Amino acid sequence: MKNKWIISGVLTFLILGGGTYYFLYMKENIPMQLTASSNLIKATDEDVSEPQVELKDLKEVIHETQKLVVKIELEDGSLGSGFLYNDKGDIVTNAHVVANAKEVKVNTTDSKEFTGEVIGISNDTDIAVVRVEGLKEVAPLKIARTRTAEIGDEVLALGSPLGFQNTVTTGIISGLERDLNIDNFKYEDVYQISAPIAPGNSGGPLVDRKTGEVLGINSAASNQGTIGFSIPITDVLPLIEGWSETPMTSLPNVSFQSEQPLFDGGGSIEEYAQYVVNYFYESLNFGDYVTAYSLLGSSWQSKTNYTDFRKGYLDTTSVYVEEIILSNEEEAVTAVATIVADERNNGANKTARYKVTYELGYENDQLKLLSGKGEEIK
Repeated sequence: MKNKWIISGVLTFLILGGGTYYFLYMKENIPMQLTASSNLIKATDEDVSEPQVELKDLKEVIHETQKLVVKIELEDGSLGSGFLYNDKGDIVTNAHVVANAKEVKVNTTDSKEFTGEVIGISNDTDIAVVRVEGLKEVAPLKIARTRTAEIGDEVLALGSPLGFQNTVTTGIISGLERDLNIDNFKYEDVYQISAPIAPGNSGGPLVDRKTGEVLGINSAASNQGTIGFSIPITDVLPLIEGWSETPMTSLPNVSFQSEQPLFDGGGSIEEYAQYVVNYFYESLNFGDYVTAYSLLGSSWQSKTNYTDFRKGYLDTTSVYVEEIILSNEEEAVTAVATIVADERNNGANKTARYKVTYELGYENDQLKLLSGKGEEIK
């Protein structure tokens, strides 16, 4: 009987002790769990957050974008711009750039020329799509599919104003939701931009200065001041994608006069020569040896194959043009440039300055570096 009382007392003590411990544990920990962030909510927040967009250097954005912007020419000599939208070889441009044309000439930055077919065009919205078979499988520009621009966003406008292919101007989004009518086209909720644009810019991309994403299609400019207008790409994506999936079998007549007649050589040959020399070294600076090599004339390329050309610049870590002096003789231009290069030499880095002299002239309507020579400035 005594043993039973002892066992009963022990059990009672254990029950009371366990209950007290559980009460104290609940009092200490449950409030903390109630105020702690939910793992489910945390996981959900991480899942729905938008991916971080990579920010890029200005020169990097320009270089990557320029290669995918084209000049569009019609038989009557009028011109405009466009940009590669997808890997089917589809070029987005303005309807008024390719109005009433079935086929157009498309020129790329590396001086290649293609024939493009208009596969979609609107007579209400100033948008058209040109398919270029030769540009299939080429990686296109990145499109801001869900993000719209805001006032103050820094932007780049690329195109071929007055025939100067792949000219870049900078500015900001200076206005939103602008409405205007030009001939039969209605421009609704378009961006107003401060980046200067001119005839030939139409159809070129409006690019985010920090990410390189296409925000809009440059379409019109004010006659006064440096005010331009760009159609938000998000507003016309369904139209563009519809034509890409199902090209139009017959094209409507578009009552809009095409832009500016193409000037001889797109401006003065000296200005174009300066652009070509700068673009040559810009391509080298980014390791884009293919584009740089394409700027050489056929005679130079016949004497120097691509492999040897590339090998000659592999130890150049960076290079830029310090000064260019141009002289013009009839259809040829001599460019004397001072360049600064950072080079690797037997494991050591050094900075050197060179004087280089180029002869430039036209081949198949494209200005090329026909010959060149250089010497180090001691």
